[in-house]
Amino acid sequence: MKLRNLLGVAAGTVGLTAVANRLLAARAGEFEPLLSGTQRTYRWRGFDVAYTEAGDPSDPDLVLLHGINAAASSHEFHAVFEELAEDYHVLAPDLPGFGHSDRPPLLYSSSLLTTFVTDFLADNTTDATVVASSLTGSYAALAARDVDIGHFVLISPTATSMGGRQTWLRSLLRSPILGQGIYNLVVSKPSLRYFHDDHGYYDMDNLDEEIVDYEWQSGHQPGARFAPASFVSGFLDSEIDLSTELAALDVPVTLVWGRDADITPLSKGRELADEADARLVVFDDALLVPHAEHPGQFVDVVRGEYDEAVA
Repeated sequence: MKLRNLLGVAAGTVGLTAVANRLLAARAGEFEPLLSGTQRTYRWRGFDVAYTEAGDPSDPDLVLLHGINAAASSHEFHAVFEELAEDYHVLAPDLPGFGHSDRPPLLYSSSLLTTFVTDFLADNTTDATVVASSLTGSYAALAARDVDIGHFVLISPTATSMGGRQTWLRSLLRSPILGQGIYNLVVSKPSLRYFHDDHGYYDMDNLDEEIVDYEWQSGHQPGARFAPASFVSGFLDSEIDLSTELAALDVPVTLVWGRDADITPLSKGRELADEADARLVVFDDALLVPHAEHPGQFVDVVRGEYDEAVA
């Protein structure tokens, strides 16, 4: 009898989770791009990859590559996109599996995303300035082996994030009911605010509620959990020596760090700058997203007009 009761509770829990998942998906509906510009599609290896284009095509190319997290997309650059488009021909893609790009149930990997970055740059740009955030900085560094880059601006770049690959965790998060339920908790609005407060924003007053709403909608689109499932289980880590890759580049590299960052602390930035012979720019009162909290200063860094460096 006890076993029967336990099985009944388990079945009921699964049933309620499935219902909650469907209700959340229906509530999210479709969502509109956050960046203002022309919405375009890059057809790549069976994916429709969405990207936003702005600025004069005759201006120098600038590509904005967002970082990786549970609700990642090019919206990460909302605070700097329009101002950068005054001086550059700006392209901001949503990586495959994220944002408005296709999100099929693939086993996403760092090699897949590195190949995408390489092909996108080769097919759409010439000697571009490339801005890349966190883990995506490693994909961009690897792409530079095959594509001519004019300048790198890397925001707290890293090649690893989760400390090892865990197949069981990826399988769990990919599962249709339990995995979807867990993912829905991760991209709930309280959870999104928690992660921003914990390691994203130095001052939460700089986080607009519109951004949280957008991330919630993005996180509840069909297939949204598959790429993040590979991220949290370590399969999007590049497993390269990032300092070696950057040191081998024959282009200027600028590293941007928040002084109070903890996930990728400033000490890592100093070490990477020394080993790669890169310029290090540090923003006070900033954690993981200095470009969102100090957009004017960040735009000056990209333009080469910011004089302050590490202190």
